[in-house]
Amino acid sequence: MKNIALYIVFLLGFTIGHGQVAEPVRWQVRTEKLSETEYHLIFNASIEPHWHLYSQNLPEGGALPTVFTFEGAGEDFELVGDTKESDPVTEHDPVFDMELSFFDMNATFTQKIKLLQPGRKTIRAHVEFQACDDQRCIFDNADLAFALDGGKAEVKQLEVDGRSALLSRKLKLDLKNPELLKGEDREQAGGNSLVAIFVLGFLGGLLALLTPCVFPMIPLTVSFFTKQSGTRKKGISNAILYGTFIVLIYVLLSLPFHFLDSLDPEILNTISTNVWLNIAFFVIFVFFAFSFFGYYELTLPSSWGNKMDSASGTGGVIGIFFMALTLAIVSFSCTGPILGSLLVGSLTAEGGATQLTAGITGFGFALALPFGLFALFPNWLNSLPRSGGWMTTVKVILGFLELALAFKFLSNADLVEHWGLLKREVFIGIWIVIFGLMALYLFGKIRFPHDGPLKKLGVLRVSTAVLVAAFVVYLISGIFGGHLKLLSGFPPPVFYSVAAQENDCPLGLNCFKDFEEGLEYAKAHNKPILLDFTGWACVNCRKMEENVWSVPKVYEQLRDNYVLISLYVDDRKELPEDKQFNYQLESGRVKQIRTIGEKWATFQAINFHTASQPYYIIITPDMELLGPPQQYTDTETYYNWLKKGISGTK
Repeated sequence: MKNIALYIVFLLGFTIGHGQVAEPVRWQVRTEKLSETEYHLIFNASIEPHWHLYSQNLPEGGALPTVFTFEGAGEDFELVGDTKESDPVTEHDPVFDMELSFFDMNATFTQKIKLLQPGRKTIRAHVEFQACDDQRCIFDNADLAFALDGGKAEVKQLEVDGRSALLSRKLKLDLKNPELLKGEDREQAGGNSLVAIFVLGFLGGLLALLTPCVFPMIPLTVSFFTKQSGTRKKGISNAILYGTFIVLIYVLLSLPFHFLDSLDPEILNTISTNVWLNIAFFVIFVFFAFSFFGYYELTLPSSWGNKMDSASGTGGVIGIFFMALTLAIVSFSCTGPILGSLLVGSLTAEGGATQLTAGITGFGFALALPFGLFALFPNWLNSLPRSGGWMTTVKVILGFLELALAFKFLSNADLVEHWGLLKREVFIGIWIVIFGLMALYLFGKIRFPHDGPLKKLGVLRVSTAVLVAAFVVYLISGIFGGHLKLLSGFPPPVFYSVAAQENDCPLGLNCFKDFEEGLEYAKAHNKPILLDFTGWACVNCRKMEENVWSVPKVYEQLRDNYVLISLYVDDRKELPEDKQFNYQLESGRVKQIRTIGEKWATFQAINFHTASQPYYIIITPDMELLGPPQQYTDTETYYNWLKKGISGTK
């Protein structure tokens, strides 16, 4: 298992230090002919001073090794033996605390190949590598090519040909009143969203406090600070510093995602809507759920906790920091699944890395809060409930919630790929089973491995069971056509149903899923356009459609006064070959536009400088903006925004 904590540290170093040395490792290649069919492919790496390029052969838990792959190996040619490397330097690495092999200044790698088919002129290779100096690391890759005929092999680069240039120009709109894109509504919505995410993260942290991995640590840790610090004032300051470090440790986890977000604004949306990643999240959440049920424990390697615990004995500020890090490690079996839910949930949210940081800050703050409060008011410790079986009950409830969330990610994959496996009724039926089992558990009818004998049902447990049972009845109403407004955004949309729909537009509205087609219709009928950037896997998009668009006065505005163009940025259907093209970003990087979602995500980014959904624009057929953008909001705000937009055309 890779040392996750150290990997995160290096990612943070990359995030902070990237750009000071653009290319610490530069690659050159040459070919050495051995016979008519055998060649040596030789890689030469030039390494900047003070940087290390790591060897191919590294122990587990250390840096990432250098890895070579060869395009077409096993078809026209075969690899003879492993890739050999020049002699590395092997020293003890203080960061990874192990012996590691690396290269300084230069390195040479050689791979012998044998041609299976004559006529092969070029071999293409791909190298992935990690390089570090004493402050930061980079994780990079390079595409390389070898000429076998003595000529010069060129690495195949993406090009923007004439057809691509023409299709690229069509994406760019000649907007009038572009200053409206910086409207106050957008900024206010973003701020409110961050507060909401912080609160959700805080609630997740409070749940984590109630688990058996964290709750017993509170009185022990507070007592340690108040008794071992000499004076009460010193004990209070140490406890507050301890809590501050807890928040800092969790916030650091989110920093690498800011680098990803700045590298490509669409990357977090791409991650959240990737089919295989959503399936992976489904499997992970099921794994988390059964851990909470008590069938196994999720733990980080015990050596991590032992090392941090030893380091905490150094005393002073450093010792307190390592005490906080020890808590984060030893409580992972309970906090990991909750924090994992927060991480994954933030990736699917519209604010990307900023919302992720807000959520994790709330989570860390909730974990840290009791240590500071009980240090200030130690008498409160006497009012804490005793540890006991109730904490196991909390874990099992969290397990059921994780299982319910797991099917949300499977539903995302199903929606994006249009498999039709989890139609709305099927999804709701699965949730009925999950929460029905939760109610039976709370009533004492089923038990899990860590449950002790249940002598009697407490008032709180019975009350919770009744609420869960009522929720199951509420879900059952959704099978028979109920709107389930409390859950809007979680089940698949109403139009993704077993029952036949007039069309696949929200609420049966007339809509277009192609901008050019919708624009032509708007011109012909002289109507303004409501441009709806949405996604199949967008929770807030479904909430807007089911809670706001469904309100009669809003629905009438959409139906009668606007041409609705819904552009799904996560649609993985491939464009026809003659519609696929390469687009050059302002950074100079060329990206391939191969799917419908890639086209509309790029369209949104270059015209409106955002990658969030839902995102609404009111625009005339001649590209005049009729107001600032609108995002996730309440019914009255959205209705007034629509009314103001239509009044701008009169």
